Amino acid sequence: MDSAPLQDKPTLVGELITLRPFRPGDVDAMAAILADPEVLRLTGSTHSSGDTDRETGLPDDRLRQWYGSRNDQVDRLDLAIIDRDHDRLVGEVVLNDLDPGNESCSIRILIGPAGRNRGLGTEAMRLMVDHAFGTTQLHRLELEVYAFNPRAQRVYQKLGFVHEGRRRAALMFDGERIDAITMSILRPEWEQDRTARRAGQR
Repeated sequence: MDSAPLQDKPTLVGELITLRPFRPGDVDAMAAILADPEVLRLTGSTHSSGDTDRETGLPDDRLRQWYGSRNDQVDRLDLAIIDRDHDRLVGEVVLNDLDPGNESCSIRILIGPAGRNRGLGTEAMRLMVDHAFGTTQLHRLELEVYAFNPRAQRVYQKLGFVHEGRRRAALMFDGERIDAITMSILRPEWEQDRTARRAGQR
């Protein structure tokens, strides 16, 4: 397998969204999205509801450096999710934790308030999964989702991800211990799903 299969930074166009590389002007929108209480909770970035209220939503030097360097990374792919109806950045989808020797990689997504409940996240995940398997030799994509996010679990299952296991009490939030659920999709499963989609079955 190519040791840097994610070095190309494509633009992927769907019906609802466009996935594209990050641009310098995106950091302000991402700072606001990353400060959203629901994003902080669902990504396990905070441990209490009170912590989410203290986020300013303003970019700092660390965040500017982070998003300014995404396109230089050869071992991961970070793409901005653009709502085509409003030409607005609403989140990000990422391939990371690349393991070339095992032909595997992690995938994650986050969507801010302006992009929720309209199918944008589902399409973003579909485009990224299709890109990963369609342009690289990756055999496995994996993700982790917290048990208090059943909606995301249903979306991932719809996209062909299979429940693999559970990391018990992986997150503490508002004094409650939350399990993390691991899911994955393998290349043969994706190929079967793609064939079904082309035949109009899904």
